[in-house]
This record gives sequence, structure tokens and C-alpha cells, in this order.
Amino acid sequence: MADDTGSRGSRRFRTGATGSAQGDASDAPAGFGRSLPHSIEAEEYLLSCCFLDGLEVVSRCLEARLSAASFYVPAHRILFEKLIELYNRQSPIDLAVVAEELKTSRQLDDIGGYAYLTQISGRIPTTAQANYFIERVRELALLRELIRTATGTVEQCFEFSGGIDQFVDTIEQQMFAVTQNRISESARQMKEPTREAMNVITKMMMKKGELTGVSSGFKDLDQFTFGFQRQEMIVLAARPSMGKTSLALNFAEAAALPKRGVGVPVLVFSLEMGSAQLALRMLCARARVNMKLLRDGLLSKNGAEQQELVKSADEFSKAPIYIDDSSHLTIMELRAKSRRLSARQKLGFIIVDYLQLIAPTDPKTPREQQVAEISRGLKGLAKELDVPVLVLSQLNRAAEKENRTPKLSDLRESGSIEQDADCVLLLYREAYYLKQKEAVMTTVDYQIEMRSCEYKLEVNVAKCRDGEPGLVIADIDAATASVRDMGAF
Repeated sequence: MADDTGSRGSRRFRTGATGSAQGDASDAPAGFGRSLPHSIEAEEYLLSCCFLDGLEVVSRCLEARLSAASFYVPAHRILFEKLIELYNRQSPIDLAVVAEELKTSRQLDDIGGYAYLTQISGRIPTTAQANYFIERVRELALLRELIRTATGTVEQCFEFSGGIDQFVDTIEQQMFAVTQNRISESARQMKEPTREAMNVITKMMMKKGELTGVSSGFKDLDQFTFGFQRQEMIVLAARPSMGKTSLALNFAEAAALPKRGVGVPVLVFSLEMGSAQLALRMLCARARVNMKLLRDGLLSKNGAEQQELVKSADEFSKAPIYIDDSSHLTIMELRAKSRRLSARQKLGFIIVDYLQLIAPTDPKTPREQQVAEISRGLKGLAKELDVPVLVLSQLNRAAEKENRTPKLSDLRESGSIEQDADCVLLLYREAYYLKQKEAVMTTVDYQIEMRSCEYKLEVNVAKCRDGEPGLVIADIDAATASVRDMGAF
């Protein structure tokens, strides 16, 4: 690039290499034929701003995820790395201190000596344009990383030896990582995770009732989980007709439309039902409208129920809820769709309904291996996008045959689901099985028992990696497909 014009103004920066001390074309891809995009002046101006107001400007650089690797000129990388070290030690950032630090580490001559350091520090008189230079250095670094990744992709395509789905997923992960500006190493020093953990501990110790994750909308359940945590896979498992989808949709509603605070964007993958059907269930649940009466046309046209439905529709139309009702998705396709949406709108919660309907990548492998791959992929998705992922799953028939409530070993088709999950919720409705015994019970006995359990839904927290297992009792209304805290109906 012979010339570099900033997109936000009329500034022009020299971008071609000017010698070994200034430019670094050695990192250009083989056979590329020209130097990678860069602006020496923008880097110098940004470093000069750091000298003028080290604490503020370096802090802004870190917020923008700038690292030493973001700089094109080797001398600038060394200098910025030293500035970060001083910032982390809370040492003053000025010319004398930086020069002494570089001299101690025997790097002063590598950047061009004290004369070049003095020249850099005096390149600009004010930090007023610091944000512009930060953004310019960041976007040029991103362009260079895209070129490297794209060039590597071309080489990988020529060397492709089979397994197109896995290959495409790998390439997409590489490109997604670049667009998310994940330039830093995946391994993190203990300092940053420790700081995050201490923030969580502080919230807990303050006892202000603030959850550390996404609220489920159920007070008793949140006491066990402290909310659905980032990077965790939560499994919601039950036999058919126990209320898995109803409860999951209630979780989605609570996350996107909380009673207090700001909601988070929610992505729902529905491999079983269409988006319109899900929307109908969510509307009826929020408005407390009987779906059967609605289908039969027995609701008054201008009654309270219709007004509640219109109100709920208006609320949901503004809610950050996204529904993907693709019926035949592989785990790679599901992850790709999640990445693409997350790139446009940072997600806060993902729901998959349900695990056994995700298509296998290789239909020829044993079913247990297929489910294990899907389970690992969903756990990987939670970590990759830094969100909680709720996965609905079927249970086998063992609990029904043995006439008992479900347990972890009933998870269907693979033990890897239990291993990968950070939290497992098992549902049980006594009323569902009681209806099957109605023919062999007296009318009085049936009515008495049904009254005691008609709305009862047992949510067994069978596994909670960061908490204790326990039992939560909720109320479920099958007529409106809604689940609420106990005593709500």
C-alpha cells in the first residue's frame, strides 16, 4: 500500500516499509508479493499518546484488545509490550522510566536507541485523537490477520485430503476467531481468571440476591444454580410430555424479558416444532390463555384474553429472541449458525430442542459415538461463544418400567451427556402417570390424588458442578403451556 487514507477523516499515513528498523514485511504470506497493510505513523501517534497519558490511553488500548502483536513495526511491538508491563505494575509511564526499563532489559538499542524513543514520545501534542489511532491500528492488525488466515485457508484447500464437513467447520472457526479479534493466546495467565472469580465471590458475599448467571425465572432453581453460568452446558432431560419444551421456553422468556434488569439475546434451535408453533406456545404461556379454547375458537374476540395476547405479542416482538426451526442440522451446522448470529448480535443464552434430533456428522458410526460427538460439540459451543447452552434431551424407559423418578443413568444413548454437562435437570410429573391409572382407580381416589399433583412439576437438580443437587417443585399448567414458581396456579 503506497498510501493509507483514514476512513474517518482526511489524515494520510505512510504505509510502505521504509527499512528494516521501520517496516516488517517478513510476516507477509509466501508469494504475496507486497507488504501487509500497516501505518507507521498511526502506530507512532498512538505510542506518543501513551506517553502523554499512560494510564488512560493504555487502558483504552486494552479495552480495544490491542496487544504487541497488533503493531506492524518490531520496535513498536517491543515498546508497547513494555508500556503494558508498566501499566500492569501501576508504574508511571514517562520517557525516563520507559528508557530505563528498556535499557535494563537490553532492548533500548533494538528500538533505535534513546533518540528514536524521544522522537516517538513527541510525535503528537495531545491525546484528543487517541481513539482514532487505537481503532486504526486495530483494524490494520485485523486486516493482516485476515490475510494470513485467508492465505492459510487457500493452502489448506490445496492440501485437502477428505472430510469436507469437518474441514469447513475448522476453516469457519479460524475465520470467526479473527473477526472476533481473538488475537491473544487461548491460554490465559491465572491473573485474569482469578480476578473474574473474585468478582463472583464478592457478589455472593454481599448477599444482595444478584445472580452470577442468566436467571431461569424460578427463585428456587436459581438458589441452586445462581443462574445459568457462561460456558456451561445445562441438560434438561425427561420422558415425552413431561414439559421439557414448555419449561425451556419459560427459561427463554425469563432471560430475554426479565422482571428486573435488562434481558439478554436468546437463540432457540427448535428441531422438532416450527417457529410459529413455538411463538404460539410462548404467547399463550405469557398471556395465560388456554390453547385448546383458542384453537376451538371459544375465546371472545374483544375479551381480556385477546387483550393479553396482543400485549404479549407486542412484548415478544421487541424481545431479543431468535428462533431457528431448521429440521435437519448437524452439530457443525448448528455451531456455524450460532457463530454467525453471535457475530451480528452478542448472544447471552442458547437453547437446543433437542439433542437426539441433531443429525450425525457420520451416519455410519455407532449411535453412542454420534451422541458423544454432538454432546462435546455443544459443550464446545458454550465455551467458544462464552454463553450458557441449555440442551433438551430424552430419557430412556427405565424409570417407567421400574416405576420410579428418573436419575442420571437414564440419560438416553450415551454416558457422555452426563460427563459433558455442568448441570443436569430431570423432570417428573406424577399427574401424567396418574392419568394412565385412572381406569383401575375409584373416581374418588383418582380425584383426590389428581388434586394433589395436577399442577406439580418436579425439577430434580441431579448434577450441579458448582453447587449442590436438590429438588425444586414448580407448577405447570398444560392448558397454557406455562410453568411458574410453586403456588402460581
